[in-house]
Amino acid sequence: MTRITVVTDAWHPQVNGVVRSIERTNEELVGLGAEVTMVTPDRFRTVPLPSYPEIRVAIATYRTVAREIEKGQPSYVHIATEGPLGFKARKWCRRNGMPYTTSYHTRFPEYVSARLPVPESWLYAWVRRFHNGGSGCMVATDTLASDLTARGFHNLMRWSRGIDADLFRLRDRSESLFDLPRPIFINVGRVAVEKNLDAFLSLDLPGSKVIVGDGPQRESLEKRYPNVLFTGAKFGEDLARAYASADVFVFPSRTDTFGNVILEALACGLPVAAYPVMGPLDIIGGTNAGVLDEDLRSACLRAAELKAEDARALALRFSWRRAAEQFLTNVRRANGEDV
Repeated sequence: MTRITVVTDAWHPQVNGVVRSIERTNEELVGLGAEVTMVTPDRFRTVPLPSYPEIRVAIATYRTVAREIEKGQPSYVHIATEGPLGFKARKWCRRNGMPYTTSYHTRFPEYVSARLPVPESWLYAWVRRFHNGGSGCMVATDTLASDLTARGFHNLMRWSRGIDADLFRLRDRSESLFDLPRPIFINVGRVAVEKNLDAFLSLDLPGSKVIVGDGPQRESLEKRYPNVLFTGAKFGEDLARAYASADVFVFPSRTDTFGNVILEALACGLPVAAYPVMGPLDIIGGTNAGVLDEDLRSACLRAAELKAEDARALALRFSWRRAAEQFLTNVRRANGEDV
């Protein structure tokens, strides 16, 4: 039996791509015959992250984290985040001679620099040391791998993402959640500074704009853009219906490493408008499923003319089962197995 312990500082009740990626990959790993145990913040006392209370940080000693890891009797350890639990898990692996893998989900240096006057170079040195200490660091895209390689990261492995194509699907317009003038331009995700939502909301576009999600910037953006519909967070069927109720998915972020929401939108038949940056380039580049342009307004208008069928066809190239198979191959290879 392959026993994998995944250690992550990002977990429920957080709503983000890191949590969804781990959760869905775990489900598929079990289907592939692996046994997965988790070490997550909900097992410890937590405190809210300053300036971002929706995220709670675990307060735990090395000994308590070690005990949680050892309960799973792992044959492999994967450390998903560079947080308090991640660093203690890294220490346990190194003390016990356990090879481990990590994953680079978030451009942490850019996120911190957007909030605090800390040089990105200092932050990259810290993050690089964390990831280079393992047997492999998993990344979602070739663009991210190239960027990190240029910054001195090594042993990079691919771990892509998937989509629930049954939930996120083409739907009849009669199911629309929004009684708004069309075209409807929508964004889904955390309402936070690193998502660069101002770049979308400030555009002069026909029709309507919708923001689905919550976060620390929501209140200020609602005041500044009173003509935009802010729905709050949605889940499951409500989320899928929200996507399918729109005409174009606008992704103004310049800091995401992938963008799971892009796949969800595509699967619902929404062409994507985005900047030609990491994430959108890897998913949308060279297809008829979206428009990438430094002129985001132009990208939005041109994306509105694209076909829903082409968007969905692109999404169907991605599978959580294939992503889990990649993950399993990576941890086995990192631990010296022939695969």
